[in-house]
Order: sequence, then structure tokens, then C-alpha cells
Amino acid sequence: RKEQEVDSKDAIILHQFSRPNNGVPSLSPFCLKMETYLRMADLPYQNYFDGKLSPQGKMPWIEYNHEKVSGTEFIIDFLEEKLGVNLNKNLGPHERAVSRAVTKMVEEHFYWTLAYCQWVENLHETRKMISMYGPFSDFLKWILCHLTKGIVKREMYGHGIGRFSEEEIYALMEKDMRSLAGLLGDKKYIMGPKLSTVDATVFGHLAQAMWTLPGTRPERLIKGELINLAMYCERIRRKFWPEWHHDDDNTLYESEESSETSKTHSPLQDFSFYSRTETFDEEGTENSISHTPDTDYTGHSLFDSDVDMDDCRDQEQCK
Repeated sequence: RKEQEVDSKDAIILHQFSRPNNGVPSLSPFCLKMETYLRMADLPYQNYFDGKLSPQGKMPWIEYNHEKVSGTEFIIDFLEEKLGVNLNKNLGPHERAVSRAVTKMVEEHFYWTLAYCQWVENLHETRKMISMYGPFSDFLKWILCHLTKGIVKREMYGHGIGRFSEEEIYALMEKDMRSLAGLLGDKKYIMGPKLSTVDATVFGHLAQAMWTLPGTRPERLIKGELINLAMYCERIRRKFWPEWHHDDDNTLYESEESSETSKTHSPLQDFSFYSRTETFDEEGTENSISHTPDTDYTGHSLFDSDVDMDDCRDQEQCK
């Protein structure tokens, strides 16, 4: 099939993996991080779920004015330079340093333990979430999942964390989660009362434990002992993903603020042009979001990585 040329003039084109079928925007912590960041920064973007990797073999990646940028850290740097956005403007030098340290802990350590749980130990549940259709979809999902399992195990071994036992890997995961819970404490966001870039990173990863790993140790931990992390995830989900509704929603993790903004829900769209006409402030504002069909929806890829591992304007507009 001849590929359609993407016109990225003055538009952010976000390439990422297909939406899973369980209502979560992405099984990839990095794709969810990037899309959440764009919403936090109030930047309009067009999703392309074509499964096409960047020239560096990365996912997600963006195109803007025909420039291609991959790697979420480089994408954020690029957007800050080109568009003048900065979610860290309220952070001092010490807070910026702490923010970067937390980001690296999450992306270079916690990520791998999540990947192990998602694609190795809990693979049968992950397979159920993959969106793939056709007469051979079950067989293809089985093949794709086991290929991904092999890739994850190989990459984890190369990283070093994959050389430990299952119990040791989970022990490392728990240490990271407890560190995040201790750092968050009773604050609204990781670095205090205002959002910063690290919140997109932490949310993208914790959301996997919260909503994509049913019955596992990380899910039990975040919804049990580390309840402040669950409340944090709900806070961000309800503020920036008003169309994302989970079947298990209840008021257990709601604050007074979040409960008022979650009275109605709309299905998560499998395509989206997302745009807000005004910026969120910390007190919250009304959303203005429009959706148009994705012009290049073809893909059903699944494995997630930022490393080389080959609301609507009206609720009535959402179907």
C-alpha cells in the first residue's frame, strides 16, 4: 500500500501504538506520557495509530513542520524550543534536579519492572487488551505477544535487571513505588501544588499498574497501601482525560475536586484531533476539545518502549 504523506505544517502529528480495547489510552507508558504531556501543555495534536516506528526505531515520535523527533525527552525539549511551552517554569534549580532524578528512576528502572509484569508474568491478561480484528486476530495476537515477551526478556537481560529472579524484580518495583509514594506524600502533584513535566512521566507509568495489570502485586500495592498514588492517578486522569472512563470507577480515590468533574463520561476515541481553546489553570477550566477521524489508521502494533525495542466540545460529539 502506498503510504500517505503526512502534512505536518504547523501541526503536531503524534505517532503511537493503537488504543487497547480496555479503555486505557495506551499500554505504553511512554505513549501515554507523551499524549498526557500534550494535554497538560495545551498543545493541539493529531494522533496517527499507524504502528510506524521513527527512523531511530522509537515509539512514540512526532512530526512538526516536516521535522521528525523521537524519544519523549527530545520531543519535549523540541516543543519547548519551538512553541515556547514550559511546564517547569515554577520549579527552582533544586526542584528541577529532583524532577530529573525522579524521571530517570521511573524511565530507566521502574519501566523495566512494569514491562516484566506486563509482557512476561501477566502476558495472558495483556493479550486480552490488545486491539486486533479479523479472522486470525487471536492467533496473530498470540504470536505478537510472545514475540514481544522475547524482546522484553532480552532487553531486560541486556539492561541487567533481567538477570534477577522474579521475586527480586518485584522487590525493586516495590521500592520504586514506595519512593514515589513517599515523594508525593499529601501533595497534589509530584513537585507541589502545580503541574510539571515529571507528572506526565509518573502518570504514564503508574497508570499501567493502576489499570492494565489486574490482580498483580503492583495493582494491589497502588490500590491498597500506596493509596495516595491511586488518588494521584485519578486526579490526573479526570483532569486531562475526561473521556477516559473505566468500568471499575468508584469514589474510593476521588477528591472533592475530581468527583465534581466526573459526573458524565464519554467513550475514549480510537482516533482524535485534540485541541483546547483555553489553557487549564490550577483551579480547572472548561474543556474545548474536538475530534476528527484519523486519516491514517492502519496499525495494530503492541509492544511499548521509548528505548530500542523493536473533551469533546460537547459530550454529544463523542460517540
